[in-house]
Amino acid sequence: MMVRARRWQGRGVWVAAAVVAVVAPGALGAQSGTDGTADAPGPWPMNVEAAPRPEVHAVPIEASIVVDGRLDEAAWAQAEPITQFVQAQPSTGYPATEQTVVRVLYDRDHLYIGAMCYDSRPDHLIIPSLEQDYETHDSDAFGVTLDTYLDRRNAFMFIVNPGGAVKDGQIFDNSRNYNLAWEGVIKLKTAVQDSGWTVELAIPFTTLRFDPTKEEQTWGVNFSRRIRRNNEDAYWAPLEKRELLHKMSRAGTLYGLKGIRPGRNLTVKPYVAAARTSTTEGAAGGAGSDLDAGLDVKYGITPRLTLDLTYRTDFSQVEVDQEQVNLTRFSLFFPEKRDFFLENGGSFTFGDLTERNYRMGSSLREFTLFHSRGIGLDARGRPIPMRGGGRLTGKLGGFELGLLEMQTEDGGGLASENFAVLRVRRELFGSSDVGAIFIDRRSTGGGEDYNRGYGVDANIRLLRDVIVNSYMAGTDDAAAGQDWAGRLSVAWRDRLWDASAFAKRVGDAFTPGVGFVRRQGVQQGYMTVGVHPRPKIPRVQEVNPYAEVSYITNLESVLETREATLGVGVELLDGGSLNFEYVDQFERLFRAFRISSDATIPVGAYDFWEARASYQSSKGRPFSGRVSVARGDFYSGDRTTLGLGALWRVNYRLSFDLFAERNDVSLPGNAFTADVVGTRIDYAYNTRLLASAFVQYNAAADQVVTNLRFNFIHAPLSDLFLVYTERRDLAEGRVLDRVFSAKLTKLVAF
Repeated sequence: MMVRARRWQGRGVWVAAAVVAVVAPGALGAQSGTDGTADAPGPWPMNVEAAPRPEVHAVPIEASIVVDGRLDEAAWAQAEPITQFVQAQPSTGYPATEQTVVRVLYDRDHLYIGAMCYDSRPDHLIIPSLEQDYETHDSDAFGVTLDTYLDRRNAFMFIVNPGGAVKDGQIFDNSRNYNLAWEGVIKLKTAVQDSGWTVELAIPFTTLRFDPTKEEQTWGVNFSRRIRRNNEDAYWAPLEKRELLHKMSRAGTLYGLKGIRPGRNLTVKPYVAAARTSTTEGAAGGAGSDLDAGLDVKYGITPRLTLDLTYRTDFSQVEVDQEQVNLTRFSLFFPEKRDFFLENGGSFTFGDLTERNYRMGSSLREFTLFHSRGIGLDARGRPIPMRGGGRLTGKLGGFELGLLEMQTEDGGGLASENFAVLRVRRELFGSSDVGAIFIDRRSTGGGEDYNRGYGVDANIRLLRDVIVNSYMAGTDDAAAGQDWAGRLSVAWRDRLWDASAFAKRVGDAFTPGVGFVRRQGVQQGYMTVGVHPRPKIPRVQEVNPYAEVSYITNLESVLETREATLGVGVELLDGGSLNFEYVDQFERLFRAFRISSDATIPVGAYDFWEARASYQSSKGRPFSGRVSVARGDFYSGDRTTLGLGALWRVNYRLSFDLFAERNDVSLPGNAFTADVVGTRIDYAYNTRLLASAFVQYNAAADQVVTNLRFNFIHAPLSDLFLVYTERRDLAEGRVLDRVFSAKLTKLVAF
């Protein structure tokens, strides 16, 4: 059966010709990194790829610094000033448009970093939020990364905005993976002045990990300055536009740290939690109260190996999932949001890895052998009681190690289970690695259910611009049996060109019980090529025309899906973006599938197209928005999709974020809409007292989900949470679930 057969009919040729006509004139004459100032005197633009890596010496002091954001102690004048910051964007290789002066001091307990961020228009500083882990790309900011083992791969990161909010994290594999759930105890103050703004940062050596056997420490380091109104990023150790602050192979070097010692690296974080729950769903409907207590322990066994233990783990403070529209026959991927699993989560990553700035054609949303949402959550994302567990992560004998074991209790209709994960990797040649993983999920409630996953992978970087990712994985399930999956991917990215290709196979019975796989029983080939010129077009930073093709068959080599895309992305100088795509798609269905309560796509072969366009305005302004529209065929009918988003930052304390998506679908004999609408309100009295409200409406289920959260940080890494969550059925006019919870934590360091 062939339904609404369509061909390219030359449309792709005309789209490609239009893209080339727009881009080529500027591309032929473009010089990377210039903004019309190529004739400026001096050695500019700097060749940032060939520029030597800078060096600085930390200066020891006797008296401690009072962290008040004023930089008025005499000791600061003794430190070596760091002044030459070089743009990565918008004008790569040119000096920063505003001066930044950084100084580094230390005593036996702290590393002190002081920064004077001069600004000719301090009244135009952009501060989007006071919340920890704020969105740094939308803010003026000063950042520092510290590679405390000088391995040029891993680092601690701190990025501060003028309001005093900080985004901190751990960086792994030279910017490939990062853990933004990590939080470090620091002292921080900022101040806005007539001449700009200042940062005064004291990082306790007990917060960091380093080799205590070395009398004199040498660390990798880089500093950054973001001037958001100019869409400008500048670095002390110069970087390309596509590289970020945590690209540690390109960082500078910090010398002179003598006689410092890490602490005992032991923290204990008890909690007490209370909850009032009511539900009207199922036989277990009713109400109840619960009072619980638990404990998290973190211990640095060695400077590079950390043990985390948890007892009666509680996640009542975690925000609810964002509603999504699903008009496909495949499962949706929902990200992990629980801090315990996010911390050091990069140690367990295995699957369809992506590389920053490369178009890879797949991601962990397509396949990951370990996805921690499989632990302690049922199929609908509702929590299952956690008895506890432990995690060991870090370096041991030249290997990167990740070991996890968790035990759940009976709940959500599931018997108690034990989860065990072992992940090892070995670094090769400084920028590559090979590894292996083993996962075991086993019922401990008397049943015989089990699921095992295992695999080996390699991530190789060649000639600076070429990366090779590959894996081979297998699963063994009590019901499904054994099967395997594998992938080989090669990608190239330099300043102008990007290209990648991969081949992939996933077996019919490949079942990662603690992972996620979007499609089973398929073979896939993928290829893409794109170019990134910087034409001299007013208000345009970069243009990216590209083409990509994905070809998916079943295991008998019968075509199931073919998708060919021509697109162009336009990056604007103010930080906004435009994107256009034309997609020609083929789908063959061997089984019908339901996409709404009264609409089913029958078995058959379908050839259809879709055109898409989107615009995101600069988030550096108080009001920003996003609009997207798509129009085309949808199997045997048509579909129009409209997406809207609006963000209003009243000030750095209060913001409103609205999103909406509407899908109008017309099929033979049937038409329907699928809508999702939501809003988020954030309020910060200061960096310690925060509140948020998140309300979502899903038209398909005719339900409203409300999540209200209050957070008081009463001491470093110690919180009081008050959370209210409700799920309401509008059609029946009743509350399905309602939970009010309170949680108090207190960090004690030894």
